[in-house]
Amino acid sequence: MSTPLRWTLADGRDLLLFALPGRTAAPVLDRRPLSARDPEPSQLRFDRTTGQWVIIAAQRQDRTYHPPAEDCPLCPGPSGLTSEVPATDYDVAVFENRFPSLAGAGALDTVPPDGAAFVGAPGYGRCEVICFSADHTGSFAELPAAHALLVVQAWRHRTADLLARPGVEQVFCFENRGREIGVTLAHPHGQIYGYPYLTPRTAAMLTQAREHRIRHGTNLFADLLEAERAAGTRIVRQTEHFTAFVPFAARWPVELHLYPNRRVHNLTELTDAELEDFASVYHDVLGRFDRMYDAPLPYMAALHQYRAQGAQADGYFHVEFMSIKRSATKLKYLAASESAMDAFIADVTPEAVAARLREL
Repeated sequence: MSTPLRWTLADGRDLLLFALPGRTAAPVLDRRPLSARDPEPSQLRFDRTTGQWVIIAAQRQDRTYHPPAEDCPLCPGPSGLTSEVPATDYDVAVFENRFPSLAGAGALDTVPPDGAAFVGAPGYGRCEVICFSADHTGSFAELPAAHALLVVQAWRHRTADLLARPGVEQVFCFENRGREIGVTLAHPHGQIYGYPYLTPRTAAMLTQAREHRIRHGTNLFADLLEAERAAGTRIVRQTEHFTAFVPFAARWPVELHLYPNRRVHNLTELTDAELEDFASVYHDVLGRFDRMYDAPLPYMAALHQYRAQGAQADGYFHVEFMSIKRSATKLKYLAASESAMDAFIADVTPEAVAARLREL
């Protein structure tokens, strides 16, 4: 992958354009009359009852909500007056979110003062949008292989960049697809968050991994992957470098995990051959998802990445795919047990889901 072309949007935000081999990015001047950015658009508040940070980002209420296709802000904008990507065309584009949950450079003191009931802090961090292609009606599953690889290469580029920034503790690449998931823009895209703290789920998994290492001297994630491969009943696909399986204790109606066969902490540690295989299997998984029912499957794709040292050293890079669709016509709602108690109730067996995905 060549170095992305860097551009500046009208309000000073960064835009990066990643081009396929043989193509050249050609942005135009962004002429939109955008307001100056708020240097602190959000706030962190510490929940004493759970020990977790909550992001308060009220300005996100004003973000663009399901515009007509002709007004999509993620489609190319050759006039420089209509789009977040001022260009006649593009392959993959990444830009700072105009309505960020986190923004600004600074380090968070992750140990709040003892005894203080109300602890707040600036919402430091970074939120980026990644547009998978210029095609408004496409999807990741429909990308040609080389284009899917370019998206993955862009993820790796942004992961390396954000991990190197002071104050960024965790880098999270993800995609929400479908109105049922809560997507507000139909154009195929994902997001990249640079959190100033470890997210609760990451912290919980690392605690389990650390305790497992202390008791057994091995890596929890590697042992679980080996056990799933040995059992075989929930394996969906295996390649030289990656394994896709439905986990034994799946929480979602459709859930699939994708692990590299060699333990790495994040995308930057994958070899070029592993990265190409990753893009291929990731692409294949989403294709299977879209063949489950008559309509494309709404899903969330979450890339779990870790730093290679310190408290995150026990991590193991992997992707978790999830869908709330429990049948062709029914959705799984996260009601009281899931939302209030974090106690998930599964409506289908992981083995049945794995068998179905293998068929597809």
